[in-house]
Amino acid sequence: MELREELIRLRESTGMNKKQFSEYFGIPYRTFQDWELGNRRVPEYLFRLMEYKVRMEKLAEKNQDDSV
Repeated sequence: MELREELIRLRESTGMNKKQFSEYFGIPYRTFQDWELGNRRVPEYLFRLMEYKVRMEKLAEKNQDDSV
């Protein structure tokens, strides 16, 4: 799977649209749009950091829900 496809999958897993996702990570919308369209490549290290943050926040939400 291409990194571009993984980026789309990651964004969709959050339920955010492109604008929300780019704002959440502080990435210019146009840059993010170019990544998803394949006009530019997302740096792999940056994708891995975004993926890690999304994963950790989902885990934190799950733990918080379990303790309630």
